[in-house]
This record gives sequence, C-alpha cells and structure tokens, in this order.
Amino acid sequence: KKANIMEIQINGGEVADKVAFARSLLEKPIAVKDLFSQNEMIDVIGVTRGHGYKGVTYRWGTKKLPRKTHKGLRKVACIGAWHPSRVCFSVPRAGQFGYHHRTEVNKKVYRVGVKGDDKSASTPFDLTDKAITPMGGFHHYGQINEDFLMIKGCVMGPRKRLLTLRKSLLVHTKRAALENINLKFIDTASKWGHGRFQTDAEKKAFMGLLKKD
Repeated sequence: KKANIMEIQINGGEVADKVAFARSLLEKPIAVKDLFSQNEMIDVIGVTRGHGYKGVTYRWGTKKLPRKTHKGLRKVACIGAWHPSRVCFSVPRAGQFGYHHRTEVNKKVYRVGVKGDDKSASTPFDLTDKAITPMGGFHHYGQINEDFLMIKGCVMGPRKRLLTLRKSLLVHTKRAALENINLKFIDTASKWGHGRFQTDAEKKAFMGLLKKD
C-alpha cells in the first residue's frame, strides 16, 4: 500500500530550533502510543465530507415555499430589506456544501491499540481473544493492521481521509474529561449485515461444517 503523506506545522521556539527538531525526527517512525495515552482528551482536525453545490433548502434547512410558487419553491423568498442595499452575510444562499476545514475539540481516547495485537478488542469483562477489526472488515475500509486510536464520538470526513490529531490546548477540570475509562465490551460483530457473531471461531462453532468447508 502506498503511504499517505501529510504536511504538518511545527510550533514553538526559534526557526533554528524547529529545523533541528525536524531533522532529529527525519526518517524515524513515531508510534501512536508515544504521543497519546488512554483517558486523554485530544482534538481532531480535518476536512468534512464534500457534497458539492447545494441549494438553500438542503444547505441551511430553510422552509420550503408553497407548491404554486413561481420559479421554484426550494428558495428564500426575501433576501433582505431595500436598505442596506446589499445582501447581508447572514442570509442563507446556495453554494458549496461540505469539504470544509473543521476542528473538533475534546475527544476522549478510549483505547490505544498496538500493531499485531490479537487481543486488541478484549477487555477484563470479555476475555475472548479478538482483534479490533470486526467480522468482514470495517465498512469501506478493510482490516486494521497498524496502531490505532479508539476515541469517543465521530470524526469529520469519509473513510480513509487523513486527519490531524492534536494534544488538547485546554487545562481540563471537568469530571467527564478527568474520569478513567474502563471498557467492558467492544463489539466486533459484522457491520455489513445483522452481526450475530463476535469472532470467526464463534460462527463456526454455531453453524457447524458448511458446504464451502
């Protein structure tokens, strides 16, 4: 597989210090576990899913006009008063929807996974030996064969889009940010169908010998 390449900014100190820091890391692998840890709050930066050029009803959720409206009904009826004699920035208009740069803050790290760990989805309450990849692979992605982060909530963009993960810039004091996460169960059932089985061995034990076997 071809490696993904992304350019990131180095902050802090003089220019010479930044160059020296970049040279010290040149051609060296940086593991996820060296940067982030479980129960930490991180920020996610990326580009949202693109939807192309969209009208006001889809883009801003404005009310549709009555059925008999002349020249279409998925429009904004009044785009402003006579004066000021220009259209304000706050008036909903048609245009590009999606493919916007966004930053989401305060995502809690639930688990830091290591490459080659066959028990990456096991917990103290669920001792089954199973990796994080669900049966049949992740939808439109495939297998997880590298280090991974499990975080709470969703992230912007489609599958396989590159994201920048950043240490939180805030000093966290809230209980939700400081609590320790103790996962009890990680679901590895198939995400393609109804997902009855957690592992391949469990499926074979239930189904018995199939024709293809």
